[in-house]
Amino acid sequence: MDIKKLSKIISNKNKILRHLTMFIGVFLLALNYNLFFAEYDLVTGGVSGLAIVFHSWLGWNDKIFIYIANILLLVLSYFTLGFNKTKKSIIGSILYPIMLTFTLPLSRILAPYFHFDDFIITLILTSVIYGFANGLIYKTGYNTGGSDIIMDIMCKYFHMPEGRANFISSVVIILFAGLVMGVNKVVYAIIITYIFSIIVDRMLIGISKRKLFFIQSAKYQEIENIIINDLHLGVTLLDGKGGYSKETKKILMCVVPTNDYYYFKEIIKTIDKNAFCIINDCYDIEGGTIKSRGFDLSNLF
Repeated sequence: MDIKKLSKIISNKNKILRHLTMFIGVFLLALNYNLFFAEYDLVTGGVSGLAIVFHSWLGWNDKIFIYIANILLLVLSYFTLGFNKTKKSIIGSILYPIMLTFTLPLSRILAPYFHFDDFIITLILTSVIYGFANGLIYKTGYNTGGSDIIMDIMCKYFHMPEGRANFISSVVIILFAGLVMGVNKVVYAIIITYIFSIIVDRMLIGISKRKLFFIQSAKYQEIENIIINDLHLGVTLLDGKGGYSKETKKILMCVVPTNDYYYFKEIIKTIDKNAFCIINDCYDIEGGTIKSRGFDLSNLF
């Protein structure tokens, strides 16, 4: 099956549910920003963090800053990364600022009910909501632009893995916040980022950076061809034998980045709905050729 046809099938699969999940995630993200981040001047990496820093430092309106920054980053993404890479950021980049405005009155109503004497409770709650909301968004294959666009640009032009690019951009913003707003904001940001990363990783199926797939399918040659020629991932072909049937079978072994777990699994199930898959966390790989990201789904969907 052609990779473009597979892409269209998967892109249209559960489309309404995916968009609804995206909407809920952005709604929670915006509500969390108004209820906690903006209220207590909490900073993490990304455009929202910069908006709070400049609001505290120069008095700029944080909502307008996010509107303008997201639009400018979309334009920059289009010219530096191309439309295929940019289109997954369009919905979130526009919807998030709108939701910030929409949820502001609601956050003011809820604020008295979410005021805690112990500030650590506030930190934990906002971190969990922040991670949960981003997890919902990432599971749909979209993002809210901002730091994700910056990360993609850094990956392309500085040839670095996504994790390192995200780490560098976040550290720069958090340290900047520390200089402007005090060291305590850096400590809060570290706590939020740590809890957030755990929640997101858990929601994206596990905490490892890669997933190890064992695939047994009658259409193993077609799957192998897609993996090698279209997805540009490495694959190992193993000989297997059924314990009950005693039949000889071919088994594909492939390591996939965690962020691509969902689409890779759907590609396999679309080619062969009866394929038998075993999926494990892959914590470390040594030897061979290791790629930080096997393929770019934004060019497919």
